[in-house]
Amino acid sequence: MSGSSATIVAGLTAAALATVGLLALQAAATVPPELAEPRADAAVAARKVPRARTGSTALPSSSGAGERVVYALDEDRVWLVGPSGRVERTFPVSPGTVDPAPGAYAVTSRSSAATGTDGAPVEHVVRFTHVGDVVIGFSSTLDGSAPVPDPEVQTGGIREGRADGEAMWRFATIGQRIVVVR
Repeated sequence: MSGSSATIVAGLTAAALATVGLLALQAAATVPPELAEPRADAAVAARKVPRARTGSTALPSSSGAGERVVYALDEDRVWLVGPSGRVERTFPVSPGTVDPAPGAYAVTSRSSAATGTDGAPVEHVVRFTHVGDVVIGFSSTLDGSAPVPDPEVQTGGIREGRADGEAMWRFATIGQRIVVVR
């Protein structure tokens, strides 16, 4: 490359970098404050925040179609939806302190009995994701209780009643689609 060509290329590169930098600065200025905060794991939501629940038992319209488990974070409710799109069962749940991000997942593992992240003996464990080191999944305690999670301990167990846990166990086999909505 001749000296003048190299100078032109260097000038164009500098101008392009300056333009990209200016556009990035302008874009950063328009990001809402809640999105601008750094997150340890951008793919997931971390600590729960208190929410106003509507008490609705209607299947969320944003949950897609076909056979699936739908988990509504804001309602703390689950729907088991059959292949025809008909709700086969719905029930309230008691989540842990760590929420999964809204999105589509698949059941990755199951255990008939285990110890929950809160130390409680649980059954019918259906796992579908993790947030950092916290495994997220549905389960029911052996005594049927829904322990109140310690807000200082990261737990991912989404607790359901024993009959609901048994229904989830039969419905949500490995690979079953889990849809998490707000």
